[in-house]
Amino acid sequence: MNTAQFEHAPVLHAEVLQHMNIKPDGCYVDGTYGRGGHASSILAQLGENGRLIVMDKDPDAIKQANSLLGSDSRVTILHDDYENLSDHIAALGMAQQIDGVLLDLGVSSPQLDDAERGFSFQRNGPLDMRMNPEQGQSASDWLAQAEEAEIARVLWEYGEERGSRRIAKRIIEAREEGCVDDTATLAALISACIPKGKNHKHPATRSFQAIRIHINQELEHIHNLLESIFDVLAIGGRLQVISFHSLEDRVVKRFFKKHSTRAQIPRGLPVRDSEIESNIRFSLIGKAIKACASELKDNPRSRSAVLRVAERTV
Repeated sequence: MNTAQFEHAPVLHAEVLQHMNIKPDGCYVDGTYGRGGHASSILAQLGENGRLIVMDKDPDAIKQANSLLGSDSRVTILHDDYENLSDHIAALGMAQQIDGVLLDLGVSSPQLDDAERGFSFQRNGPLDMRMNPEQGQSASDWLAQAEEAEIARVLWEYGEERGSRRIAKRIIEAREEGCVDDTATLAALISACIPKGKNHKHPATRSFQAIRIHINQELEHIHNLLESIFDVLAIGGRLQVISFHSLEDRVVKRFFKKHSTRAQIPRGLPVRDSEIESNIRFSLIGKAIKACASELKDNPRSRSAVLRVAERTV
C-alpha cells in the first residue's frame, strides 16, 4: 500500500502540543504513531539531546515511521502494541524517565480509508479489522466460528447496540448460506436488522465499532498500559489520552480519578489521616478537552474525540 495516498489530520493537535509541556532535552513517547502528525511536531520542538520513542502495532505505520524519522538519531521506533510500553522502556534503561506519553486511541484515518483493512463499511473490502494484519484472528474468521450469544454480547458490550441479538442471529443464518467475509455483506445484513435512525447514522456503525474493539482487544490493552504507566513516567511527566469511544474514555477517566483523589474511608472507621496510605499520584491538567468549532469543520472525525491529561506527582 502507498501510505502517501491517504491524508491524515491528527486530532486535537494544538491541544496535545500545548499540554505536553515539551522540554528540548526531554524524553517523549507517541504510543500510537499512526502517520506521525503528533510525533513529527513533538520532534520539531526537541533539541539535540531530546529523545522521541514512537510505537505502533500497524506494519504500515511503522514502515512510514522508518521512512520519515528513521534517520534521526533522536528517534527510536518500536513495532508493538502500546500495552507493552513499560517492557520496552525498561529494556532501554529509561524506566520512570519519560517526560510525556501520548496515546491516540482507536482506528486512524489511513486505516479507515484503506478498503483492504476492512475497518469501514463505506468501502467494500476484506472483513479484517486487525490493527496488525500479521497477528491474531480477523473479523471474518471470528464471525465464522463465534457462537450467537458471544456475537450478541460483543455487539452489546462494546457497541451498545440495542439490536445485538437480532444482528447476531442474522449473522449465524447468513454464514450457513455462505461466508460473511467482506464489509459490504456484513453492513447489508446489519442494515436489514436495524431501522435507520433519525440522526442519519449508518445502522452498521455501532456493530463495526464493537467488532473492531473486540478483535483488537482495545479495552484490555488500554487498561494494561494504564496499570504500568508509573513504571514509565518520570515525576512531572504527563500522560495524554485521546479517546473516541465512551467505553475507552470511561476507563481513562476512572483511572485518572482513582489516582488523583483521596480514597474514601468508611465513616466511623478508627483510622487517622496520617495512617492512610495516599493513592494520589496524578494531578489532573484541566478538564476533558474536545475539538473546537474550526477543527470540527475541517476534520469531522474529531467530533467524538476527548483528550484527558494528567501529570505524575509522586
